[in-house]
Amino acid sequence: MWLVAAAQPAEPAFRLDGAPAQGALVRGTAPAGTASLVLDGRAVPLAADGRFLVGFDRDAPAAARLVARLGDGREIVQALSVAPRPWQIERLGISRPANGPTPEYQRLRDGELARIAAARTRGSASTGWAQQFIWPARGRLTGRFGSQRIYRGGVPAAFHSGTDVAAGAGAMVVAPADGIVTLAPPPRFSLEGNLVIVDHGMGLTSAFLHLSRASVRIGDRVRQGQEIGRVGATGRATGPHLHWSLVWNGARIDPQAVAGGRP
Repeated sequence: MWLVAAAQPAEPAFRLDGAPAQGALVRGTAPAGTASLVLDGRAVPLAADGRFLVGFDRDAPAAARLVARLGDGREIVQALSVAPRPWQIERLGISRPANGPTPEYQRLRDGELARIAAARTRGSASTGWAQQFIWPARGRLTGRFGSQRIYRGGVPAAFHSGTDVAAGAGAMVVAPADGIVTLAPPPRFSLEGNLVIVDHGMGLTSAFLHLSRASVRIGDRVRQGQEIGRVGATGRATGPHLHWSLVWNGARIDPQAVAGGRP
C-alpha cells in the first residue's frame, strides 16, 4: 500500500505592485494574518485589508528587508533589491560658497523646518495614497528630482528634492490625489514661499512650493484634481514655477516616477 504525503499549504507571501528602486513608491499587500509590518526596522502603516505603501529614498541602499509579523507570532521576511538610478550630476570647477546663514536667519529657518516636519508627520486616514497620481500642474519640466551639484574637491550640495514645472504665473495647481491639508499660508516661508502640504495617508505627503496664493486652509479635505493654489515665485525662486515634492515617512520620492510621463 502506497502512502501519499499530504500537500503542505503554501506559506503566505507578499504581493508587490512595482519594483523597488531609488526614489520609487511601491504598493503591496501583506501576507494574510499580518498584524504589523516593518521595513528596515521602521514601522509601515497597514490598511485593514492588508494593503500597504513603502517608499525608497533617493539615496536608498541596494538592499532592504520587509518583515511581516503574523498574529500567531511568526515572521515572514521578504528581501528586496533596490535598483539604483542614474541621477543628473553637475560637477563644478569652483569651490562651494563659504558664507553660511546668519544666526538670525538660522533661528527663523529652524522654526520653519519644525513646522514643516510637524505637517509631514501629522498623519491622516486619507486613502489618496492608493490612487494613480496625476500631475498638479501642466508645463515644461525645468528641474528634475535627484539632480545635484558637486563643487571642487568633491563637496556636494543638497540634491534637488522635488520636480519643477514651469507652468506660468497664475496657472492652476491641483491636488494630485485625495488628501488632507496639513499646512497652508499664512505665514510665507523664507525658502518655500507660500507652501501647501497635503497628507495622502499611509505616511505619504505632497508639498507645493512658491505659490502666488493658496486656495485651501489647514484641515481641508481635498479631492484629486481640486484646485489648491496658483503658480507663483514666492520664497527663493528665480521665476514663476511649481516645485512639487513627495515624501514617504522621511524618504524623498521622485514625483515623476509616481505621476508618470511628463506634465
